[in-house]
Amino acid sequence: MTIDRAVFAFAGTFILVSLALSQLHHEYWLFFTGFVGLNMLQAAFTGFCPLAIVLKRLGLAPGIAFS
Repeated sequence: MTIDRAVFAFAGTFILVSLALSQLHHEYWLFFTGFVGLNMLQAAFTGFCPLAIVLKRLGLAPGIAFS
């Protein structure tokens, strides 16, 4: 698995979990969904992703986006 795929997997998982929590517990969990979306948006323009840095240090192979 490359860093790119791992970042997408983490982001998708966190979005789905926060959406489920907003339905089961409180709608304030949607702010977390917004945070994940904003982080993905800024990473698309700047190329900076904190998770990609952590995954690179853990030894995952870089992909095209986060090399």
